[in-house]
Amino acid sequence: MNLYSKFTSKNKKLALLIDPDKTSGIEAAKLAKNAEENGFSFIFVGGSLVTEPIDKLVEKIKLSCNIPVILFPGSPLQLTPKADGLLLLSLISGRNPEYLIGHHVNAAPVIKKYKLVTIPTGYILINGGKVSSTEYMSNTKAIPVTKIDIIKSTALAGEMLGLKLIYLEAGSGAHNSVSEEIIKEVKKTVSIPVIVGGGINNTKQLTSIFNAGADVVVIGTAIEKDQTLIKKLGKVLKNKQ
Repeated sequence: MNLYSKFTSKNKKLALLIDPDKTSGIEAAKLAKNAEENGFSFIFVGGSLVTEPIDKLVEKIKLSCNIPVILFPGSPLQLTPKADGLLLLSLISGRNPEYLIGHHVNAAPVIKKYKLVTIPTGYILINGGKVSSTEYMSNTKAIPVTKIDIIKSTALAGEMLGLKLIYLEAGSGAHNSVSEEIIKEVKKTVSIPVIVGGGINNTKQLTSIFNAGADVVVIGTAIEKDQTLIKKLGKVLKNKQ
């Protein structure tokens, strides 16, 4: 099974997002092993601001688990050949050319050199109730939650451009996660998998987001604060299979 087919399978999926600036290699390995044991499908590695090389961290994660370790980069500096693949993010909700194509041009030769499996991903930033790190670092504005028509059209344009995934992001530690209404409308609009992340910190939210149609849900900040959440979220996932 190739990497992309793991996203397109019918089963609901969970991804653990590990921020290298907030998690040591040893701790990341423990989290990854725990996530795998509780049914998570992916480990995402990345953040808006990563100041240290991630090679060793990814290597330790790979040694601790057998699920794919996928780069979720905030910049071309967050690349390593140690990973199983890369979400090649294009911030299609913004109008900053650096995050639409600029950084991709700089990263492309390195990605080719590393022979990384890439999955072109349309990244849509939705207002989660506060200015997120992504919004600040990318110098773009999140789409207001009331502008569902714009969110739907943005996702559809991404699919028409050939992107393989749509990622609806409320931002790390958002006050509000992406709403059920937005997820439902986007799912009705596109035929490619929809990933949802940002502001998800309990089982009730996860259940609602899965019910709304999300194919993959990404949890990061909440697990950094409470690692016991991994097991609780895993139980929700098991009930959805």
